[in-house]
Amino acid sequence: MSGGRLLRFLAQRLVKSVVVIFAIVVVNFLLIHAAPGDPASVIAGESGMADQKFVEQLRHQFGLDQPLPEQLWIYVSNVAKGDLGFSYRQQRPVSALILERLPATLLLTTTAFSFAIVSGVLMGVLAARHVGTVTDSVVTVMALTFYATPIFWVGLMLVLVFSVWLDWLPSFGMNTVDAHFQGMAAVWDTAHYLVLPALTLGLFYTAVYARLTRASMLEVSDQDFVKTARAKGAGERRILWRHVLRNALLPIITFAGIQAGQLVGGSILVETVFAWPGIGRLAFDALLARDYALLLGVFFVTSVLVIVFNLLTDLLYLIVDPRVEAG
Repeated sequence: MSGGRLLRFLAQRLVKSVVVIFAIVVVNFLLIHAAPGDPASVIAGESGMADQKFVEQLRHQFGLDQPLPEQLWIYVSNVAKGDLGFSYRQQRPVSALILERLPATLLLTTTAFSFAIVSGVLMGVLAARHVGTVTDSVVTVMALTFYATPIFWVGLMLVLVFSVWLDWLPSFGMNTVDAHFQGMAAVWDTAHYLVLPALTLGLFYTAVYARLTRASMLEVSDQDFVKTARAKGAGERRILWRHVLRNALLPIITFAGIQAGQLVGGSILVETVFAWPGIGRLAFDALLARDYALLLGVFFVTSVLVIVFNLLTDLLYLIVDPRVEAG
């Protein structure tokens, strides 16, 4: 794709992304404020001063006594300026809290996503190459088992086996408390804590990619260009990796682009089970505390990440399949 066409492509996607983000900000704000519960009452109850006058002071302090359209206008204006608000529960800016927790979530989701893609595609290729055999049946049963098993149950069973029974891996947290590791020792320590939550989150998506890869490869294998390559004497290994798998990757890339963003939001359960200090756990705590500003900030950041991943997926399409450019 030429530089001019690429710039036009990016400009169109960016304009659409801005419109989508604006709609998400408005809808999230309205949904959060439609939920039952009053943040001022929660704060007053925790402070032991739940009289009506104190509650009204808190509502005025955080702008909750203003009409909803005015609150929405103020919030949207602040978001447009990069201000995600202030967490009245933790008495810190929302952006600072999210930036503090975001690296942990990205580390977890990136590791789980990479594991799911690699293992899922390899399992799908193995099943498609040996379709109708015992290998295909084993891969299919494994994929269905991973897909049907609740994530939290998988996490608890992994903790029971590898942490409680075998004592191989730590069960909760991200680092050894008060260890003060430096350099590679710190990396190795974090890697130990990362194994179980990343495996828990990745196994579900491994099953999805395995089934999707198998189905896509079987469909591509019946195409005329594959039969032509085989008639010309091309080796089965070359046909498999260069012709079949490359074209079978298109639906996988589409699904992966969608799931990459959803992994960030879907990590809430895993982060809660393993006490992983990411934005998923932060959102859960904010929900319990009725911390509207923090919850909206987490929703905004995860929405932006989803849109960014979708944009990267579109760009990857241009590399994998030149027919997209022609279209």
